[in-house]
Amino acid sequence: MSESVPVSTAVIGGTGLQALAGFQAEAEHALQTPFGAPSAPVQEGRLDGRRCLFLARHGVPHRIPPHRINYRANLWALRELGADAVLAVNAVGGINPTMPPGRLVVPDQVVDYTWGRAHSYYDGDGVSAPVSDQLSELEHVDFTEPYDAGLRQRLLAAGNALGLQLDSAGTYAATQGPRLESAAEIRRLANDGCDVVGMTGMPEAALARELGLPYASLCIVVNAAAGLGTEPITLEAMSEVLEAGSARVAELLLVLIK
Repeated sequence: MSESVPVSTAVIGGTGLQALAGFQAEAEHALQTPFGAPSAPVQEGRLDGRRCLFLARHGVPHRIPPHRINYRANLWALRELGADAVLAVNAVGGINPTMPPGRLVVPDQVVDYTWGRAHSYYDGDGVSAPVSDQLSELEHVDFTEPYDAGLRQRLLAAGNALGLQLDSAGTYAATQGPRLESAAEIRRLANDGCDVVGMTGMPEAALARELGLPYASLCIVVNAAAGLGTEPITLEAMSEVLEAGSARVAELLLVLIK
């Protein structure tokens, strides 16, 4: 991909990021795609003068569970509105002990444990082919490196410019949800080499690849994964970490998009 700054960056906000700080909305697009409606209307506006799109992954209000998100419609809508790159913000649990609550992680790999989701635009249902020449024939996309290298490097550079401590690599375990994992499941993920665990990383990353959209993830570790912490996992505790980290995330996104 080109190393030039994308013309229009799209941000997908996860749990705790239903709005983008500093974002000046100028329009709202309630699109209907060939795959249905996105999670919420896509907001179009400016972030420090730069054109930007924003989509709340879980809807507004936050109520769509991970396994019911229309990932295909979300990515399709962003591309139709002119997105040249997609940055996803994901709340995750920390498996690797070097990634405690509050840490920001830019993963470089993913393991998909989800099931029953619409994982591809090439699903043989006759919908994809008529609406896009790009999807007219089955293609097995290369997913060796699931996240775009250029976008990841710009994200890390933005963090360094702000003096933020970002983990520059890690493996994201995508689980089904909406329940949290058992301690035994986390032991399995750790044995598989996973560093963080979340519920929305897939099929989002793969769908972006099918559409040719550069895609990267910024993960906020909001809790120690099941069985690894000394305190019970509560929504209140996760919300506190998210609130504390949201300002750092907003700063980082601002530098990245600029």
